[in-house]
Amino acid sequence: MASRLPPLLEPYLRLPPETSLILLTGVLGSTTNWLVQRHLYSLLSATSAAAAAAPAGEHLGLLASTGDTTCSVVLLSFLRDYTFWKEGVGRLGVDLDAAARKGKLVYVDGLGALFEPSPPVRGPVSPSAPEPGPGPGKRVLSTPTVDGLRKELEAAVAQLRPKSGDGSKTVLIIDQLDLLPAAAGHGLSSQDLYEMLLDIRENVYSTIVTLSADDPLISSQTTRLEKEHAAFTLQMAHDAYLVMGLRMLDTGTAKDVSGVLRITSGGQYEEDPEHIVEEQELLYFVGSDGGVRVFERGQ
Repeated sequence: MASRLPPLLEPYLRLPPETSLILLTGVLGSTTNWLVQRHLYSLLSATSAAAAAAPAGEHLGLLASTGDTTCSVVLLSFLRDYTFWKEGVGRLGVDLDAAARKGKLVYVDGLGALFEPSPPVRGPVSPSAPEPGPGPGKRVLSTPTVDGLRKELEAAVAQLRPKSGDGSKTVLIIDQLDLLPAAAGHGLSSQDLYEMLLDIRENVYSTIVTLSADDPLISSQTTRLEKEHAAFTLQMAHDAYLVMGLRMLDTGTAKDVSGVLRITSGGQYEEDPEHIVEEQELLYFVGSDGGVRVFERGQ
């Protein structure tokens, strides 16, 4: 199963240092979907621990070996539903339904019910009848507020905590966090969201966040929302241990290249022989079947 991960990416998909933040950015036409799917595979695959068991010093660019450590994941997605992730990660060989049943995954739907009015109640409802829920291992964000998001994430992390007595480490993955301030309007500031995330990160082993980015220089942003988004992205990059940015080719499109992947250390990177980040720029190609090839320029 290790072959499901592009060899050049394997070192960057290992379990990162404790309390670290990994930032993934993408632009229109170069989204981070496939990168998040491979992070999920690396964290949840039963074989990924064995694949990462080699001493850290033997791998250039190695972040942190998972060794025999198992991982549990809280996945909050604002743009893509559970079926999307289930099918994408399923093609790599990981069953998200099985992971949820085993208490290794909690999926939080960040958009499905966020702005929908509550359905009308028809007929009498028994006070003792349980409220309908989204199913085991699944939760739904119901209010577009920082407090609502905090409570939902805290509940999701707590849901995994009883299962982590075996030494399992909980990793939080938030897909397209920047959608919430954009959708909620003036009632939610990026600074409030940033401070909330700092609090949540104290309760998990590490955090992976995806954001949309802009190819133009940040100084070109003009509206209040654009300026807040740019400031939020800079804050996250400053706090990150590792930044993986996707963009289109500078020369346009190509039938055998989907885009460019730039890997750099973040503002909180501290060089450590056990947690080395090798900065580099790679090309990648996403096939119609979801398979991904990552290669160096000239290959």
